[in-house]
Amino acid sequence: MILSLENVSKIYNGNTVLDNIALTIEDHDRIGLVGVNGCGKSTLLNIITGKEEPETQPEPNVAKVAVTKSASIGFLAQNTGLDRSSTIIEEMTSVFSELLKTADELRRLEEEMGSPKAHENPEHFKEISEEYARKTAYFESRDGYLINVKINKVLNGMGFAPDTYDRVISTLSGGEKTRLALAKLLLESPNLLILDEPTNHLDFNTIMWLEDYLQDYKGALLIVSHDRYFLDKLTTSICEIERGRLKRYKGNYTAFTKLKEADVTRQLKEYEAQQAEIAKLQDFVDRNLVRATTSSMAKSRIKKLEAMEIIEKPVTHQKSAKIRFEYDVVPPIDVLTVRNIDISVGSGYDRTTLADNVSFEVKRGEKLGVIGSNGAGKSTLLKIIQRLIPCSHGSIEWTKNIKISYFDQENSQLNFNNTVMEEIHSRYRTMTDQAIRTLLGNVRMVGENVFKPISVISGGERAKLCFAIMMLERGNVLILDEPTNHLDIDTKEVLEKALCEFDGTIIFVSHDRYLLNKLATRIIEITPDGIENYKGRFDDFMEVKRARSLAEQQKQDAERAEKAKQAAAEKNIKSYRSKEQRAADAKKRNRIKELEKEIEKLEIEMQQLQEEMSDPEVCQDYQLMQEKCSLFEEKKALSSEYSDEWLMLSEEFEG
Repeated sequence: MILSLENVSKIYNGNTVLDNIALTIEDHDRIGLVGVNGCGKSTLLNIITGKEEPETQPEPNVAKVAVTKSASIGFLAQNTGLDRSSTIIEEMTSVFSELLKTADELRRLEEEMGSPKAHENPEHFKEISEEYARKTAYFESRDGYLINVKINKVLNGMGFAPDTYDRVISTLSGGEKTRLALAKLLLESPNLLILDEPTNHLDFNTIMWLEDYLQDYKGALLIVSHDRYFLDKLTTSICEIERGRLKRYKGNYTAFTKLKEADVTRQLKEYEAQQAEIAKLQDFVDRNLVRATTSSMAKSRIKKLEAMEIIEKPVTHQKSAKIRFEYDVVPPIDVLTVRNIDISVGSGYDRTTLADNVSFEVKRGEKLGVIGSNGAGKSTLLKIIQRLIPCSHGSIEWTKNIKISYFDQENSQLNFNNTVMEEIHSRYRTMTDQAIRTLLGNVRMVGENVFKPISVISGGERAKLCFAIMMLERGNVLILDEPTNHLDIDTKEVLEKALCEFDGTIIFVSHDRYLLNKLATRIIEITPDGIENYKGRFDDFMEVKRARSLAEQQKQDAERAEKAKQAAAEKNIKSYRSKEQRAADAKKRNRIKELEKEIEKLEIEMQQLQEEMSDPEVCQDYQLMQEKCSLFEEKKALSSEYSDEWLMLSEEFEG
């Protein structure tokens, strides 16, 4: 266990935000914390991290916040980041300050053990050897030799390239500081990592890297996030705060939504059944309490009512939006054909091509998700296929009987000077105010908001207005650019349901992976070289990406293995040749020595022969003299032969 909370309450201005919360976090828990805005999530995180204290309560409701003595807690609050005068690499390295001190100690001990003086005192040498062993075990158990590897891995994953490592942190943008704070927390690797909206400042690739990293995280996770796909990937339980109470559900976010719905349905039935029973008992009391003959029975009903444990009515949020897209004309099967167009921005000399040779087709009923990195040209593509902006080459062919309804993430189709009511009146002049109010009520735009100028309402309200207009347009092709931006989770889920039920054609751009996974039947990814098609949902797209990445890794591994094999073979050949050469050289050296001995021996023998031939007795014996002369010539010739061989071998050896 890392942490346990009991009877934790918090009151602000007389309002109970948290009411006797109980929560236990074990070593490897993966918890998602959810709830409507203002429900108390941040307050609970602050109490867990000691930034706030729970309410003081009498027995038996004394608040208890217990953290295991050896446990460490890391907390990344929403929209907070590092602000230091140090550089990025200095700040990341500081995480390992204790290990680096140990590394310095190990080097000092190594030098001490290597000095002659250390061996003069066996007892002292034993002491420093044991200290060295302890520190080495400590250093290795904490992966001290992998410090630089860890830093590079996390910084690269969080979007910091090596050429940024020397940047001073105070000069970074707010988003970069937040990412760096998260990177430092990951390196610190606390037993409990608490993240409040960690994906807010992360791009698509960084979010996916963070998911993969956290899936292998050794400690426990407590995550607050509106990114439902992120929660689905990482959490194994969901804690919801509602009406100040915390309830824990087993499973990820998708499982939570199903369990919560079943829970609310069951509680509502129990509540309604109890209310019916209470009404029945109260009616009996009201009719019979004053009658002498039935008064005792009425009083027993009163006691039953007083002893009854009242079931609270489950929270049912305000009426959900009602979004439904319909159309009148069914188009042919082949809806759209795009051939070899370019995706470009700007004009003239400032024109920049983002992608070229873009070709694809869209069939009736397809739900085509468009993805790509920031600035890849996703929104531009949606405008090009509608001919709102031109392309320099290629063709775009829509089939007949097509009616497009377009959601622009910038809401450029709205007149910001109009009120909400005026905007719909300007498009559909025959609609009555009552009909417009009913339509707006369906998307949960009610009250005075409908009379406000579009320029002052929130981004979420503008999106709802656009959906209301799209319902009136009755398009058989919906083109949507980031439709879930600015929407709360409830409205997102209503919109998703409406889009899934729509049997027309949808082409949509989104970074909402939950929507991509739920809605898309095909995904196209925009790259500088054009587009790539992927059948299926976002999960299928990711599976293909992983398979490609694995295949590429295997290919690289195979190439490295082959290179290593070739290098080993070359080394063996070289080694073999080297052995041959060494053997040949040794043979030459031996032969040279032999020749030198033979030449020396011959020179001695020749010297003796010359002395003998000088002897008067030999000179007088003609035959003996001839023999001596012949032998001398033979030895001289042999000596010359040996000398030539010696010279040749010496030159070869030197060469």
